[in-house]
Amino acid sequence: MPNQVKVKSITKVTHDVLQIRTEKPSGFSFIPGQATDVAINKDGWQDQLRTFTMTSLPEAPFIEFDIKTYPEHNGVTNQLLQLSVDDELLLHDVYGDIEYKGEGVFIAAGAGLTPFLAILRHLNATGKIGENVLVFANKTREDIVLKDELENILHTEIIHVLSDEDQPGYEHGYVTKEILEPFVTDGKFVYVCGPPPMMKAVEGILQQLHIAEDRIVKEGF
Repeated sequence: MPNQVKVKSITKVTHDVLQIRTEKPSGFSFIPGQATDVAINKDGWQDQLRTFTMTSLPEAPFIEFDIKTYPEHNGVTNQLLQLSVDDELLLHDVYGDIEYKGEGVFIAAGAGLTPFLAILRHLNATGKIGENVLVFANKTREDIVLKDELENILHTEIIHVLSDEDQPGYEHGYVTKEILEPFVTDGKFVYVCGPPPMMKAVEGILQQLHIAEDRIVKEGF
């Protein structure tokens, strides 16, 4: 049976990303980076499951999700935009392939940030952020989720890549071999999450850089 939880708060963190916090069910545990299937506890939507990553810390008294919404699709994420405090979600089992294994470079595109957000928050909270680097690809500056928080955690160890804007201080275009090469070094792990075309392109670059498969931690969506 899924866990039935009430929504505690709803905040728009960008023009199309919704941050939802819910009650935390008793015994609900997870490793930073893991996800769960979520449904809305309303008639006609209980069986419409979507996978979202928990972005809250495991020890937090609430569960948080940062979810990119697609109102034009008139699907689950559009329904999430209609939620109010005290509405209910259904949380299913926890799973996921993303898990922190050691210092390295995190490569994310858009909503692919969410498992890394959970991991980076946890490392920051435990004083273990170390020399980790984030390469974060988006279309425009306004698409960057929680930019200030990320930069407070990583300081200068964050590279923003914008495909649709050419702005000072930002890489322009897509994630390239030239961007990754300084950070992808022997002994470091590489964490990758994003849409299938981005994943395929980055995996090709990592092959060119002779990164062993056992150093790559990945999950698509």
